[in-house]
Amino acid sequence: MKSPLGHGIFYLILGVFFVYFAVNSVNENGWGFFAYLFVAFATYDIGAGLRLIGLHFKIKKHMNEKK
Repeated sequence: MKSPLGHGIFYLILGVFFVYFAVNSVNENGWGFFAYLFVAFATYDIGAGLRLIGLHFKIKKHMNEKK
């Protein structure tokens, strides 16, 4: 998985899992330490995933302009 697209999709999937864990944690225990931790991880992973997917399309556009 060398492509930024593959890594971006992986990070988005991780972010979705952390969102699920955060919602589940808040429903069971309220806003505790782990809920905030899950939200922080989800925010980082979704942001990184979107940046990597954007990078993939910028690289692809740049490579097409060179041809």
